[in-house]
Amino acid sequence: MGKERYDFLIVGAGLFGSTFARIASDRGYRCLVAERREVAGGNIRCEEIAGINVHRYGAHIFHTSDERVWAFVNRYAKFNRFTNSPVARYGDRMYNLPFNMNTFYQLWGCKTPAEAKAKLDDERREASVRLKAAGSERPRNLEEQALSLVGRDIYEKLIKGYTEKQWGRRCDELPAFIIKRLPVRMTYDNNYFSDLYQGIPEGGYNPLIERLLEGAEVRLGCDYFGERSELEGIADKIVFTGKIDQYYGYRFGRLAYRSVRFEDEVLDIPNYQGVAVVNYTEREPAWTRIIEHKHFESFGDAVYENGRTVISREYPTEWHEGIEPFYPVNDERNMKLYAQYKQLADGERNVFFGGRLAEYKYYDMAPVIASAMDMADRIAPQK
Repeated sequence: MGKERYDFLIVGAGLFGSTFARIASDRGYRCLVAERREVAGGNIRCEEIAGINVHRYGAHIFHTSDERVWAFVNRYAKFNRFTNSPVARYGDRMYNLPFNMNTFYQLWGCKTPAEAKAKLDDERREASVRLKAAGSERPRNLEEQALSLVGRDIYEKLIKGYTEKQWGRRCDELPAFIIKRLPVRMTYDNNYFSDLYQGIPEGGYNPLIERLLEGAEVRLGCDYFGERSELEGIADKIVFTGKIDQYYGYRFGRLAYRSVRFEDEVLDIPNYQGVAVVNYTEREPAWTRIIEHKHFESFGDAVYENGRTVISREYPTEWHEGIEPFYPVNDERNMKLYAQYKQLADGERNVFFGGRLAEYKYYDMAPVIASAMDMADRIAPQK
């Protein structure tokens, strides 16, 4: 291995690393991708179970209004017409998401936008009065932020329990910025996203990742930290997509994450819940949502062509060594800690950090690709 030479060592074969590898390889650079897992794809990896593509690490729905990103991914995959229309379950009642006229009718019987606006204004007014009584001009925590945006009824039924399960903390202990805004639509529209483009790659995400990695050398089961000196010695530059605190040997301490445990079940029925995602918004049961994977790629009568279905229950948990980190905990303590690591990263000349773990931020897929494209333009221009 020591005799070979690469322009880039890319640590991680997730979406960021794979996108960068594709662009750099197309521009004439030699790329080596080192992936710790035995399979590529990171957290968008799919696994076939009972003839169904299961999103191994939770629902991944591609959506974007970025023409450049949409054109890029369509070079390597054909996307279906999936539209994300999740449903929330509170007790024995079901509510459409995002908050729209269907939701307001289900909650309050409102039939017109004017009726719904009047009800929301009343709900928000109560929150504003409470905030002023507490002597505060702006929300101090997530609970107050949510109440100021949508009022108590929606907060109690559709936000509080789900959020506390997701983060493992009470809403009045979470920072307000986690919910900067909540989509409220005065239309009967259950499409969760407002982007121009949306869908799932036909056949799942694995073929997309395989196409992105064509042209690069990929070494699976290759632990960068176990082979660090050897790997770094054969590349001119490094694109690192792993945990930034681990890269620096946890010099300032460990960043916190939330993780998710998945419980899969194969059912001998063709259709369990009629939609890809149902959020469970009470404090119990312990799972936050159930995903029925076939609805990502089967529509209408096609749902019944396979007489079985696969569901996954998602259980949020605190991250610890040995399990996958999912969501950065962007509270004050962790953001200060990350700032120290970022200062080190900004001083690097030949090491570049990208993706949710390296940048310690939650990313949707399209922004991940856009960020990798931007990095490629900066450090791997056309030869």
